[in-house]
Amino acid sequence: MASLSFKNVKKTYDNGVQVVKGFDLEVADKEFIVLVGASGCGKSTTLRMIAGLEDITEGELYIGDRLVNQVPPKERDIAMVFQSYALYPHMTVYDNMAFALKMAKEPKEVIDEKVKEAAEILGLTPYLDRKPKALSGGQRQRVALGRAMVRKPKVFLLDEPLSNLDAKLRTEMRSQLAHLHKKLETTFVYVTHDQTEAMTLGTRIVVMDKGVIQQVDTPRNLYTKPVNKFVAGFIGSPTMNFSEAFVVEKEDGVYLCFAENEIKLNVAKAETLKEKGYIGKEVIFGIRPEDVYEDKDVVEKATAEHRALKAEVDMYELLGSDVILYFYVGGNKFTAIVNPATPTRTGDVTTFALDVENMHIFDKETEVTICH
Repeated sequence: MASLSFKNVKKTYDNGVQVVKGFDLEVADKEFIVLVGASGCGKSTTLRMIAGLEDITEGELYIGDRLVNQVPPKERDIAMVFQSYALYPHMTVYDNMAFALKMAKEPKEVIDEKVKEAAEILGLTPYLDRKPKALSGGQRQRVALGRAMVRKPKVFLLDEPLSNLDAKLRTEMRSQLAHLHKKLETTFVYVTHDQTEAMTLGTRIVVMDKGVIQQVDTPRNLYTKPVNKFVAGFIGSPTMNFSEAFVVEKEDGVYLCFAENEIKLNVAKAETLKEKGYIGKEVIFGIRPEDVYEDKDVVEKATAEHRALKAEVDMYELLGSDVILYFYVGGNKFTAIVNPATPTRTGDVTTFALDVENMHIFDKETEVTICH
């Protein structure tokens, strides 16, 4: 097995466009690391540099303790699983999985043992004689995984492998991938734009934007302690609510004032803003939809504590176990995840309580987190 080490890795294309800018990352042996970000952020290019399919413009990449910048792909002992499956349509499942081993001139009995072992793990044993066209999308993706598994590589590279599957299959395959990683005890590097995949699979997640790492952390820390507004807004669905506000100090405490609303902060956040010189200045605050409440008792208490706001509901959306209410505050769209038994509907004016304990505050200019 192997660790990965990126030291100031950059990728610039011939047209001068730099897609990866100073990538520094240490991936531990047997770790499941996920690169996540919007299209064009550089995550797939980074994966292709690990595979050797893209040249590194600057910096150093190590697999284990071996510098691999100039090492051909076939000598890196990695296996890559693509979004498109990339199966040979004229070959059976068995032959697709055995192909790389045959090219490596492995003994026939060794090939048979490895293919059947992988097929058993992936639930493909009944399909070994079938061709890809006779398989579902999920089965084809498992064949692609099996083809990588039989080689027993040091590092698995997975480039959006579930994006062609429907929602139900994606959920099933996520659990299979997590189980596979645990069973194989191999380093996995996984690229996705789907934050749900990232949050459920990664031991750590690398959030990228415009070729730059924004934050590397555990799923929990990314959610509760984002380092900036980009990470806070990217992680979480529905996305975090944001609004600009002035920080005002009164006799009874520190308030965020915005769109005719005044929200009193807790002592810890108030002290942090005072110490860092934000009194009288404009900031951006963020609050997640699940931290915006409509329950009568909570709202009454919050109103008494100056931690509530009134708004007209712009849209009601039933999701079964939850209801999402959409409303505007000073031109900013907010969402609240509330109890499905709520009587509130589109057009109603209602009061929402804000959980200031879980509020995030960002510098307006740099968008870096001031306090959580």
